[in-house]
Order: sequence, then C-alpha cells, then structure tokens
Amino acid sequence: MDLTIILDYIIISIIASLTVNSFLRNYAKKYKILVDSPDRNRKFHKRPTPLTGGLGILIALLISGKLYIDLNNLTGYVPEFTFQLMVISIPLIILFLINDLKELRPLFRILIQVFLAIYMIQSTGVYLESLGNLFGTGEINLGIYSIPITVFCVVGIMNAFNMIDGINGLCSGCAMVALMFIGFFSGLIYDSMLVLIIGSMIGFIIFNLGVFGKQRGVFLGDSGSNLVGFWVAWVAIYASQSQIYNIEPITILWFVAIPLLDCIGLIFSRTINGKSWSTAGRDHIHHKLMRQLSQQNTLLVILSTTVITGVFGIIIEIFIASYISTLLFFVYAFLYYTITSYFWKEVPSRNAVD
Repeated sequence: MDLTIILDYIIISIIASLTVNSFLRNYAKKYKILVDSPDRNRKFHKRPTPLTGGLGILIALLISGKLYIDLNNLTGYVPEFTFQLMVISIPLIILFLINDLKELRPLFRILIQVFLAIYMIQSTGVYLESLGNLFGTGEINLGIYSIPITVFCVVGIMNAFNMIDGINGLCSGCAMVALMFIGFFSGLIYDSMLVLIIGSMIGFIIFNLGVFGKQRGVFLGDSGSNLVGFWVAWVAIYASQSQIYNIEPITILWFVAIPLLDCIGLIFSRTINGKSWSTAGRDHIHHKLMRQLSQQNTLLVILSTTVITGVFGIIIEIFIASYISTLLFFVYAFLYYTITSYFWKEVPSRNAVD
C-alpha cells in the first residue's frame, strides 16, 4: 500500500467516523442515554456531553474495514490478528459501555481487561516472547513468563490511556501519535488496516475538540479510552514480536511514555499516601500543567512532548544499542517526574474542561 492509497483510506475512515459520531451523539442527546453531566467535584466540563466516542470509533472502523476488504477483494484473506482484534473490540466496547452507564468496581474492570487479553493471546498466538537486548546482556526471552507478562502489559497500557483521559483530545491524541509512530516506523501501516483505526480516531477528535462547536462535543468515555488503549497495546506487541516488522520493544516505551509514566507515578504516589490507585483525583499530568497553562496549551504541550519523545526513541534505535535506549528511558522518566512535580503547586486551576 503506497502513501496515496493510505491517504485515500484515511479520508474514507474519517468520513465514516464523522457520520457515525454525529448520529450517535444526536441519538444520545435526544434520548438522554450515555450522557456525562458536569458535577464540579470530578467532572469539570461545562455542558452535558455524550460518551459515545468509543462506540463511534469502533463502528466507523467496522464500516471502513468492510469497504477496505471489499475494494481490495480480501474477503477470506484478512489476517487472523486483524480479524480477532476487530472481533474482540465488540465485547470490549459493550462491557465498558456498561461501566459508563453504571460504574463497575475496579476489580471487575481489571478482570474484564485480563480476560480480553487472554482471549486475544489464545485466538491469535501473539504475545511478548522477547524484550530484546534491554540491558546489554543479550536478548531477554520470557519463556514461561511470556503470557502473564503480556497480560500485565496490556492491562497496564489500557489503564494508562484510561487514566490520562482527562481533557479533550488527550487520550485519543496520544494513542493516535503512538499508532502512527509504530505503524510508519515498523512498516505495519503499509500492509494492514491500522490506517483505518487512525482515520476513525481523527473523525472522533474533530468532534471531541469542538471543531463543529463545543455544543456538539463527544467524549470517549471509559469504553473509548479502554478501546484505544487495547489497540495501542496489541499493535505494539504485534509489531515488536513479528518476524516481518522491525521495531525494538524498548522503542515502544518511548511512543507511550507520557500515559505510561503518568499512570506509574499516580499508582506510586497514591499508594504511599494510603489512597486507592483507582480513586478519582486531580493529580494527573494534565491537571498539574493546567495550574499554569490553559487547557488548549496543556494539550499542545503534552502532544508535542509525545511527538518529540517518539522521534527521540526512533533516533536511538537507529543509531544506538537497545540497552542505551533503556538507560536513557530511565533518565527520561527521572526528568519527567522532576519537571512535573514543579507544576504541582497549590494554585487553583485556571481553566475548566469544556
């Protein structure tokens, strides 16, 4: 698939996503289902907003995927990994839509994530077999620990993207940047339907950022943030473990650095303070930055940092050994926590979320 065809399919999936998201948000508004209302304790947006973004992205993907298959005469030839990823996304979105309607217990949400990850492993045979030469002592083969470590990583990435979903465009933007880096650097985007995932997410982001007016906004909801986290996790695993594509596992960490480090930092800080990691709070990276910056500038800073970080990870893989990348990632993590702690001051936030 050359770049021109990629652009064509992106346009197709964007149009599908815009159409589906418009219909779903209007339906949710009309019948007052899956609508998130501000309460000034946890939810700081200004108006009731439909939580139909994740469902819209998935339906747009299925529609554009069907077109992709038909136009390329691929009926019966879709790779098992791609097929199962799309199939398992359906119960995922349904289960987490239930969570959007009536919040489930954290343990139950984790069990759902674990089950979905195990099903994906069993149905595709894809999992983390090697972590590469992380420490300069040779390739680390996981052996009997492959499946549990894979499940742990998938659940971790899903929660990282779910937890960073706090301002418009942040979760979906970080996910889209990560998928584009993985797709283009590994080459996966040229012979897969990954381009359709990216296009479907762009269509959602247009609504989420209020391009058509903030009164027509749409949120991802827990269903959407878990969905995009699931996609990022499995695309990363597939690309880094495949014999066809060439990308080091450590490089993937650079692509998801901000959501991952934000999640780890929150779990650590809340644990030492005797709080549950799943409790709501305003101690995320975007909350810290919004004590000094506007919501729009916060989004710009985080996404720009994500892009720069991803480019840095690629440069390291091309020119430097993997174990040096590991060392530099630890240095990056130290700098991240040092810099973000600077923004954690007792200063009221200047901007509410729309």
